[in-house]
Amino acid sequence: MTDRHHLLVHGGTFAAVGDGGDISGVRGGSSPDGLFVRDARHLSRWQLTVDGAVPEALTPVADGDMARCVLVPRGGRQEPPAHTLFREQAVGDGSFVESLKVTSNRPVPTTVRLAVTADADFTDQFELRSDYRTYAKTGATRSRQVLDDGVEFAYQRGEWRSCTTVTAEPAPDGVEETGTGARRMVWTLDLEPHGTAELALRVMARPHGDKRALRVPRSPSALNEQLLALEGEYVQGVSFPTGWPELAAACARGLSDLASLQVPATGLDGEELRVPAAGAPWFLTLLGRDALLTSLFALPYRPQLAAATLPALAATQATDVGPESVSQPGKIVHEVRHGELAHFGQVPYGRYYGSVDATPLFLVLLGAYVEQTGDTALARRLESNARAAVGWMLDHGGLTSRGYLVYRADQGGLANQNWKDSPGAICGADGTRASGPVMAAGAQGYAYDALRRTAWVARTVWEDETYAALLEQAAADLRDRFQQDFWMRDHSFPALALDGEGRQVDALASDAGHLLWSGLLDKEYGELVGRRLLEPDFFSGWGVRTLASGQAAYHPLSYHRGSVWPHDNALITLGLSRYGLHDEARTVAHALVDAATAAGHRLPEVLAGYGRDTHPEPVPYPHACVRESRSAAAPLALLTAVGGA
Repeated sequence: MTDRHHLLVHGGTFAAVGDGGDISGVRGGSSPDGLFVRDARHLSRWQLTVDGAVPEALTPVADGDMARCVLVPRGGRQEPPAHTLFREQAVGDGSFVESLKVTSNRPVPTTVRLAVTADADFTDQFELRSDYRTYAKTGATRSRQVLDDGVEFAYQRGEWRSCTTVTAEPAPDGVEETGTGARRMVWTLDLEPHGTAELALRVMARPHGDKRALRVPRSPSALNEQLLALEGEYVQGVSFPTGWPELAAACARGLSDLASLQVPATGLDGEELRVPAAGAPWFLTLLGRDALLTSLFALPYRPQLAAATLPALAATQATDVGPESVSQPGKIVHEVRHGELAHFGQVPYGRYYGSVDATPLFLVLLGAYVEQTGDTALARRLESNARAAVGWMLDHGGLTSRGYLVYRADQGGLANQNWKDSPGAICGADGTRASGPVMAAGAQGYAYDALRRTAWVARTVWEDETYAALLEQAAADLRDRFQQDFWMRDHSFPALALDGEGRQVDALASDAGHLLWSGLLDKEYGELVGRRLLEPDFFSGWGVRTLASGQAAYHPLSYHRGSVWPHDNALITLGLSRYGLHDEARTVAHALVDAATAAGHRLPEVLAGYGRDTHPEPVPYPHACVRESRSAAAPLALLTAVGGA
């Protein structure tokens, strides 16, 4: 596409439309366009024409919860537009609603022919990624049925069935074939002098297995009111810093985004829950690590996120060994997908456990939640799940046999299974990838914190002193081992990881800041690390880079080897504060808030690593999620770390 995509997000549904409100269905690129529900594209074309031509955007769609634009027929200065079109669009739970108003600019009666070309290809999101993979879909069929007031598109492959229903008021005068599978709904409208006509179009998506009785609101305004009410609930009651209005605005924007990023999940007893999705457009689903960190950041302000995330993840906790899904007893899920390819096992992500750190973070959040809220009932309810998670860390996770949490590359899934999960992210300073089983530094910090927090829960809630003492000893031993094996004396800095031979992977990386957050380092080491992260090769002015510049492995536009991640920096800021480095914490916090202010108070998933000294505006990362739950919650973590300073 030549124009931008604008995201409309509401729960597990999102639409990406162009500047004029159209959906072209073009494949490839950094972001797909269409209407997506549960990993499938339920609208792949949605194109408006006026008298047979595509209008131009007089006022293009702006960022917001509802898409609004003003369109006119194409023409020149000598022929003012005959009509003006006012277009509004919004998404709801499984729905997309459009209001279209056409106003005549002529003093005499006139006739205008409007048409909306619609199609639904039901493409799985994994097919739209630019990774050159293709997937066979033997026996798949698509059908179209003309309705009295619109058209219905359906897709079937074996037992898998999805449909999209498009209706209009008034009903179209006709529904035409296009020769491409799309259908064109047409209206011939007679307008009085300077008269106006309105159309209301409603799209309802029915993903496979969705039997809910959904009601589609009549107008975009009605949908927008629902979302605004939900956002208001999230913001209400949070005390924002009055002396730092930019941080207050970033917190408010983040809470509003978190409200729109809540997706359905099921708890241990089948209860319906709403949990933070990772982000739109590619990850509007439950990802264990992302939901846990988001809930941790928001815990002092919105503990209900943790109260939903914990039982949802407990319900998907692994109970057996599954090589394809990388599941092992006690392990917390990395990713849950609901799409066609996951259903038929063509991608491993239906329930995928390729994460070394979701399991310790589950325990960290449980301990922090009980400490923050005093809600011991949830700790009792999840006792067996927590013990199973500890068992995984000690057994399959590698703490007992290797001394550290360890992961191995998964050929069908993720090569790296810590938070830096892109290929090549775990590397030496020269860019050489770590070989063999990997012991990532950050995950050891999470494990240390998990053992200590679970020991506290065991002692105060489960009343199991013996188990608590065992976990405390395991944590102390891990701390001693780590500082001996990971500390690079030549750099006064911890290694990014150990490889399969126990050799230090010597890249200077931001993961060291996570060790401050978890408290794994002694005070002397922690202070050295904290101050080192603020030196110019690490600190870009917009945040701490994932990899310090000057190393051969560094690239400012690499996903994990030189970019700046807001959630990474939020953890670093919390860690700096924990070690008493308050000036450094404020420096990082101010940089992130400035980056958010430059982008309408919203932090993206990731920024490029270019320095502020040469780039006075933050440079976007080209493939970043526009709305991402960890980044949305990051300002709340900054508020916790530095207050209103």
